[in-house]
Amino acid sequence: MDAKTAGPAGGVSAAVDTKRTAVLAPPAGPFNIAAYLLEANAAHPSRVAFIDDSSAMHYGELDERVRRIAAGLRALGVRREERVLVLMHDGNDWPVAFLGAIFAGAVPVAVNTLLTADDYAYMLEHSRSQAVLVSGSLLPALKSAMARAGHEVQRVIVSAPVAPLAADEIEMGAFMVAHPPLAQAAATGVDDPAFWLYSSGSTGRPKGTVHSQINPWWTIELYGKAVLGLGANDVCFSAAKLFFAYGLGNALTFPLAVGASVLLMAGRPLPEAVFARLTGAGGAPRPTVFYGAPTGFASMLASPALPAREAVALRLVSSAGEALPGEIGERFRARFGLDIIDGIGSTEMLHIFISNRPGQVRYGTTGWAVPGYRIELRADDGSPAPEGEPGDLYISGPSAALMYWGNRAKSQETFQGGWTRSGDKYIRNPDGSYTCAGRSDDMLKVSGIYVSPVEVEATLVQHPAVLEAAVIGVTDANGLVRTKAFVVLKDGAMVGDDELKAFVKDRIAPYKYPRQIEFIAELPKTATGKIQRFRLRERETQVG
Repeated sequence: MDAKTAGPAGGVSAAVDTKRTAVLAPPAGPFNIAAYLLEANAAHPSRVAFIDDSSAMHYGELDERVRRIAAGLRALGVRREERVLVLMHDGNDWPVAFLGAIFAGAVPVAVNTLLTADDYAYMLEHSRSQAVLVSGSLLPALKSAMARAGHEVQRVIVSAPVAPLAADEIEMGAFMVAHPPLAQAAATGVDDPAFWLYSSGSTGRPKGTVHSQINPWWTIELYGKAVLGLGANDVCFSAAKLFFAYGLGNALTFPLAVGASVLLMAGRPLPEAVFARLTGAGGAPRPTVFYGAPTGFASMLASPALPAREAVALRLVSSAGEALPGEIGERFRARFGLDIIDGIGSTEMLHIFISNRPGQVRYGTTGWAVPGYRIELRADDGSPAPEGEPGDLYISGPSAALMYWGNRAKSQETFQGGWTRSGDKYIRNPDGSYTCAGRSDDMLKVSGIYVSPVEVEATLVQHPAVLEAAVIGVTDANGLVRTKAFVVLKDGAMVGDDELKAFVKDRIAPYKYPRQIEFIAELPKTATGKIQRFRLRERETQVG
């Protein structure tokens, strides 16, 4: 679709939203997303589904293992809609565990592998998980959590143990062998709970975001197929891990829906590790589709080991997590001849709802509303935000979560009728595209005028010496808010703060330039690579 066809209030989706969703009639009657994905690949059992750090798993093997896990959970007495914690590194056992729980009618709770024992203790209590599937290397953290939690787990199933197991623990392979495959999936409905994902809030405890059985189906159809155009011949590799909403679509639901293959990596997606996968090191197939995040792309482009264009087989590259600076996209395109398809999604909406798309990329924006979703930008009083001015981002679409478990206040604040409040500030452009202005609680008002930290950061990283930047507001001696930038320089680079200030003034409105600049070794980030500006604000408060 050409950008010129962008309609009014909802971007390009305003013209096609109704037509698109009318054509896509969701399945009627009983629906189980795990059974749906297995059935989609029943005709080609010998095709490779997943390749992890040690082995390949074909679709036929995936089907059998999922059914065995489901049977085992049933045998343990795990009942419909009871939760099962999945604390595992990315590997072939992860999709088996996740889909096996759903196939049985249980609700897997996929959790971040980088958290603390206190976090896991809270999640065990909050979810009241009846069983846990855990990677052997994470078992000590789980045991510590179980000792602290006021909730008893029936059984711990361990993938790749690294030490002898206790009496109440069983190796995952032995657990599967002990139970014949479950013939029939639980007869769940489209609106029944399917899985939880914990949102990574900047303050307070993470929120258990409950998604229905049908939600992944919508993201598959509206984004995986319609926007990305994934097919059976694709090999997918995601830097974002499976326990994140972005990674779950990238490396599980999207590829399985079309019969593609997936590379999984247990370790951190450092540039060298990513390059090894992209170039087919060790004889593995080279990915045709790569999903990353802006901070990862910046590190890749700054690495001396960046592979040549002919060393990779990529046809599509996706980005999400934070706004992609246009300079990074342009440098990537110059190197590899491919655009990065930037978009925004959320745990609450499950995947991406505003996006650039192949053949229609406007760097510096997040793109246009994904057909099937409607977008509204609202001013502080709830009225429509004027075009060209930042407003709070609201989304209406069929993949919205059901609720935050056990948190009515936050659920009502976020899920407002048919609309979901994202917590982001966005600007709508004349061509119907949307530009990120930052998180609502990150926006700055300097001399009575809104300043987007994202815009200032995107300008700073255009300087050849700058690797990353984060901008916050600080209060000066007169009680006025001024911008301060934290800057990470590229290895061996040198630049002064006056030069950077002048650099910004020359490229955007002068009042937006950072009054203070501090050079630091690294920025605080979430496990997905999002910059945690609130950590920088906390640091300033402590220093002050």
